[in-house]
Amino acid sequence: MSNVLIVGELKDGELKKISREITSAGRKIADSIGGKVVALLIGSGVEKHAPELAAVGADTIITVNSGEYNAETYSNLVAEVIKAQNPAVVLLPHTSQGKDYSPRVAVKANAGIVADVVGFSVDGGKVVAKKPIYSGKAYANFKVNSPIQIFTVRPNSQEITQKAGAGAVEAASPAAGDAKVKIVSTDLSGGSKVQLTEASIIVSGGRGIKGPENWPILQELADTLGAALGASRAAVDAGWISHSHQVGQTGKTVSPNCYIACGISGAIQHLAGMGSSKYIVAINKDGDAPIFKVATYGIVGDLFEVVPAVTAEFKKVLG
Repeated sequence: MSNVLIVGELKDGELKKISREITSAGRKIADSIGGKVVALLIGSGVEKHAPELAAVGADTIITVNSGEYNAETYSNLVAEVIKAQNPAVVLLPHTSQGKDYSPRVAVKANAGIVADVVGFSVDGGKVVAKKPIYSGKAYANFKVNSPIQIFTVRPNSQEITQKAGAGAVEAASPAAGDAKVKIVSTDLSGGSKVQLTEASIIVSGGRGIKGPENWPILQELADTLGAALGASRAAVDAGWISHSHQVGQTGKTVSPNCYIACGISGAIQHLAGMGSSKYIVAINKDGDAPIFKVATYGIVGDLFEVVPAVTAEFKKVLG
């Protein structure tokens, strides 16, 4: 069949934005190959989220009642649904959870997989996936030659389009199998108030922040914008902030709508992690800093003067 199967993801009982992103992407692909969009939601009480996916293109929403996430059981459930639905294309979130179970799904489905995709097109009935290579210095296009094509999609890379699907809801009970490994406990790091890899706006600080005592200046801007707080490797290596905030080649790769770089010079390793941001705003007192070469907007000035002023203006506008 020429259908597209998307697998949604939830956090604390709420549907994550990436679920609507990949549903919209799946709708465009399905329209190109003459198929329908089938969405899979796994969890407790997930049927309440069906209208959200139907509004962005899901024709059928399959709900599976399951407990706490486990990579083994989750991949078994997804693989069983793939077997039953026999889709041409499967879209999964390129999140920490998606990266955990997607390789298992590909093996079970005997399918090729392309990870961290940021764009799609269709050529001769086959999906062409665009993804960054060489630490974001270039992009490459990939085709999957197996009958089932699996792709994991980078958060914030797909536009959400309101195009309603049929929205039929079906409950299913695929076999979860026996998990050989069980989660005993979860220890979450402090991290950002907003998850870094999925944030629409990120405020990042670098060596120019001068010390850990000055992070509240950036945190206030981040809180005002509902943004995540990021950092360069220099700031992390100096011990000013935890590694969970690091953006770059040895940190997290992000694709926000807006990336605000404060006191960050723009080393190639950092650019590799945030270069695909839709808009980049650079604040740096060094007008020759490399960050200005990639910035959409640049402010040459002292961040300790500029950032509080910007925060104050946003508070006026946003209330």
